[in-house]
Amino acid sequence: MIQEEFDPEIAREFAEDLQAIASPNDLMGMPIFQKESLITFAVLFCLNLLVCWIMVHFFYYRKAKRKDYYYTFMLFSVTVFVLMFLLNNVNLGMGFALGLFAIFGMIRYRTETVPIREMTYLFVTIGISVVNGLAMSHGLINLVLINILVMVVVGIIDGIFGSKQQPAKIILYDKIDLVKHGREDELKADLEERTGLTINKIEVGHIDFLRDVAYLKVYYEPISDEVNTIDTMVKHKDFMK
Repeated sequence: MIQEEFDPEIAREFAEDLQAIASPNDLMGMPIFQKESLITFAVLFCLNLLVCWIMVHFFYYRKAKRKDYYYTFMLFSVTVFVLMFLLNNVNLGMGFALGLFAIFGMIRYRTETVPIREMTYLFVTIGISVVNGLAMSHGLINLVLINILVMVVVGIIDGIFGSKQQPAKIILYDKIDLVKHGREDELKADLEERTGLTINKIEVGHIDFLRDVAYLKVYYEPISDEVNTIDTMVKHKDFMK
């Protein structure tokens, strides 16, 4: 009688075939409940949500006071994390993964131009959500340290270089003689009288001597904590002339 040797590879393939057979916990070949996966998802989801909330609430919103971007950043972080976590077990090519990340990173809004600071925070929240969704194999401690490192760097850079955003309006100004150098006090007084705002700084932009008008960017003291999101908007036809 010939005794066959035990082959671990054959045993492993046989075990996988057995697992592929539908069990009482499967529905149409799909597991009904996976406890380990759910626990991993819950832990990483809470970690990602906490890190993104700290960066958005304490770093960004503390200076910008933009509730619309607050909402956008948080929903982006949740959506990207869930998508990356669910795709983590899918065999994605490097090109596809980078292309998917680029789509999220380069997304543009049609309603208004997104300022560079907001675009930076959007990219950071997307990036950290992608890392948290795909980096399960690196260990929970390592992932926590990576998140802490990102928060520390963002906090330091924002604290050193990030100044509190001051509200500004773009005004099409008609008294072009007051735009001259040396008449800044008169220009400021006229704008404060006509707008009712306390003006801190005035920047002179495009000057049209044919129409006797000039574009001014006026920085003023906010009346309330609410940010006027239409401050920098002017008529579209004025850009086309």
